[in-house]
Amino acid sequence: MEGLHFVNGSYRTGEKRRSGLAWISPGLAFYSRILSIVVRAGSKAKRGRYDDGEWQRSSLNTVRALEGAGVRFEISGMENVASLEGPCVFIGNHMSTLETFVLPVVLVPFKRVTFVVKQSLVEYPVFGHVMRSRDPITVGRTNPRDDLKAVLEGGVERLGKGISVIIFPQTTRTAQFDPGEFNSIGIKLAKRADVPVVPLALKTDAWGNGKLMKEFGRIDPSRTAHLVFGAPLRIRGRGGEEHEEIVRFITSKLKEWGGSVKEPGATTSRA
Repeated sequence: MEGLHFVNGSYRTGEKRRSGLAWISPGLAFYSRILSIVVRAGSKAKRGRYDDGEWQRSSLNTVRALEGAGVRFEISGMENVASLEGPCVFIGNHMSTLETFVLPVVLVPFKRVTFVVKQSLVEYPVFGHVMRSRDPITVGRTNPRDDLKAVLEGGVERLGKGISVIIFPQTTRTAQFDPGEFNSIGIKLAKRADVPVVPLALKTDAWGNGKLMKEFGRIDPSRTAHLVFGAPLRIRGRGGEEHEEIVRFITSKLKEWGGSVKEPGATTSRA
């Protein structure tokens, strides 16, 4: 099926024409399309007809809807994914809803994947059917000990089946990256399952977080959506060095892109 065309491990949005509506209201242009994509996907998932190919197709349509609204993508480091045999744990910062919708079309052509998600996400009307069909690992985000158990047990099971796991160790989506809130749960899972980790740096605030509902934030075409995958890391010892390396990778990329990183002693800003 059609997908994103990577050249030397990279994808960049080409020159595209925006409709008149997209120039006037990028958000209206985008949301009118994404709601249709989600409804179709939810209907298929409810009937048990939503497989990896359908997931990839929905994700690609989301990328095209964002590009149609004027958002540009820069995705790189895919050679680090393509050359890696077997499953892995993708560990990245969590900035917006964009990465949840876009990562399938980026990764599914190379690996079977699933997410670690909040339990509430699989309970959503319509979209919950989609998430449940992907057999995610669910966490409550209220009891860290229970969440760790769920991720380790569920993650080892899925990795054992050859399914890679995408995990965002932060407690919530934030426009600012806070290394202090970036826990090592992904490192612990990779060590337990004896698989590599792949760092993932994201700057996806082109799809902002809404105030009433985080999923419905501002669409800002002036902000490029950046996704970059780092070189795979094998966990040695307790994984402290690898954790710090992932944090440095994300921090350096965000600063390169003009993103916000919380410095020690500063207050965290949330969007």
